[in-house]
Amino acid sequence: MAEYYTFENLECWRQAKDLALDVHRFSQTENVNGDAVMCDQLRQSSLRIMSRIAEGKARASGNDFIFYLKLAKASAASLQSTLILSRDMGYLGEGDFIDFQDRANRVSALIGGLINAIKKGQKDRRDAKKAEGMGAGAAKDPASVADIAVGGPDGPQETAESVPF
Repeated sequence: MAEYYTFENLECWRQAKDLALDVHRFSQTENVNGDAVMCDQLRQSSLRIMSRIAEGKARASGNDFIFYLKLAKASAASLQSTLILSRDMGYLGEGDFIDFQDRANRVSALIGGLINAIKKGQKDRRDAKKAEGMGAGAAKDPASVADIAVGGPDGPQETAESVPF
């Protein structure tokens, strides 16, 4: 029996959640806690990544999901930009900066992989529908389709050359 997948089953969401928790914890430290704008931006950009993945998964279509996954990738870039500023302002040490950046890159890569997998699945389904439309055992190239269209011994007497494609 296939497992039912929710956003909570997605590796990109789980890693985005862990990243958001750690960014939130960091934003509560003395280093950055005095800068309300920076705290808010760090928290919001990290929360948007996981929230957009979840919202997209709840959508009915693959295209909607892809749209929200792209927004989640953009939020990851926003977080990375804010992390750079946090480092440059002295709020974030180099080691923590590298860790957060690596994790944000990893989440972004996982999201990109999921987008590609969804697109491939959509293409495979379109290709399967096209193949079904050709009938059982039908070849996919137009010449073979033309040969099938002209019929066998009981079919029409046209030749493949007389069938317009």
